[in-house]
Amino acid sequence: MKHKPPKDRKFGRGVVRCRRCGTHVGVIQKYGLMVCRRCINEIGPMLGFKVYS
Repeated sequence: MKHKPPKDRKFGRGVVRCRRCGTHVGVIQKYGLMVCRRCINEIGPMLGFKVYS
């Protein structure tokens, strides 16, 4: 059986990727960051954000 290739997404969760690790889960788009929540926890202090435990 032949399969069609997946279509290119124009909007939705499948389009937004983390700049640092490439995941689609938990991406923060605010202020144009485009970084996932895990990466924000690691690099947040360098960007000027305060990380609370």
